[in-house]
Amino acid sequence: MTIKERYENVMRSFADAMPAPETELRYDSPFHLLIAVILSAQCTDKRVNMITPPLFEAYPDPATLAAAPVEEIFGYIKSVSYPNNKARSLSGMARTLVEEFGGEVPDNIDDLLRIPGVGRKTANVMLSVVWGKAAMAVDTHVFRVSERIGLTTGSKTPLETEKTLVRHIPEADIPRAHHWLILHGRYVCKARRPDCLNCSVTQWCRWYQRNSKE
Repeated sequence: MTIKERYENVMRSFADAMPAPETELRYDSPFHLLIAVILSAQCTDKRVNMITPPLFEAYPDPATLAAAPVEEIFGYIKSVSYPNNKARSLSGMARTLVEEFGGEVPDNIDDLLRIPGVGRKTANVMLSVVWGKAAMAVDTHVFRVSERIGLTTGSKTPLETEKTLVRHIPEADIPRAHHWLILHGRYVCKARRPDCLNCSVTQWCRWYQRNSKE
């Protein structure tokens, strides 16, 4: 099987199973999605969705969040992972949006990366989810699933995985492919015990083909 054939078949299978995948983070504006994505680092979407409704109500826009003391922000997010660091990041993010971007979330990666708390993965999530751009955010699920299936080989870093995926996936499919890989990793191709019996891509999966013969 060529790498092209593997990509084409895996992407077709995902498209058939999940024609319109979406982020599981709940939000009502680009600003609130940015908050949610920052909070989701090393934390489940389920946990983030539990705490964001009162947080969003308290801070409907960057100006209100920028004016809030870090200690106040911490009170809303204390049940997520690393709440002290994330409270400072949210405060810095809001101030930067107000002071440098007119209170709007920028729509390009260079400006997004200037914002406190925003790394490449978060920036790519914003670009793909909000603006439908061909940006591939690589989290632990995307990194693991890509290597296990055989979409990448020996990838050492998220950036290396991102570049490989973007090179092989049609540009129009990249925003959906980001969700496909995350959801597949979250519910089927789990880290410790992949659920191969309920997987739609086993016939093209490098890991399954190797291990099913043992």
